[in-house]
Amino acid sequence: MTFDLDQSIDVLGRTPATLQSLLAGLAEPWMRGVEGPDTFSPFDVVGHLIDGEETDWMSRARIILARGPNPVFEPYDRFRHRTRNVSRTLGSLLDEFGQLRTANLDLLRSWRLTEGDLDLLGTHPSLGPVTLRQLLSAWVVHDLGHIAQVVRVMAKQYRIDVGPWIQYLPVLTDHETPRS
Repeated sequence: MTFDLDQSIDVLGRTPATLQSLLAGLAEPWMRGVEGPDTFSPFDVVGHLIDGEETDWMSRARIILARGPNPVFEPYDRFRHRTRNVSRTLGSLLDEFGQLRTANLDLLRSWRLTEGDLDLLGTHPSLGPVTLRQLLSAWVVHDLGHIAQVVRVMAKQYRIDVGPWIQYLPVLTDHETPRS
């Protein structure tokens, strides 16, 4: 499969409802559970995705599409959400994420990107030159990775309680080293 803008927008548009369905109204232990030190809880993931909506994907797409002489992306703070969301509720974060994502996808559609646009380059601070197509592809995979992470972190809350079934539950054993 290769990148398809319409299909990508379809997947990106489903992330807020997926997280809303999975997380809304859950008890605190489910939304605050982690895999280990310095890893993301489901609450953290939603905050991190909001940060991406505000300061990453579309900001970087704008830099590329501006076709300026120096299309260098600003570094992204992966942990901005930790201070920004201290007194927030998960429900408010889910609502904000849905609103931001809808607005960003409406804007993305309005650009009516061509194949030539998708091949335009920007410069990532650590990865170097990247195309708009690569940026948008990474956005889709980033969403899917964090959805998988939320499910994995939630499953690991019962790691000990499943007893001998652990051998049949790869969600508990495939990522032995925790990461965010």
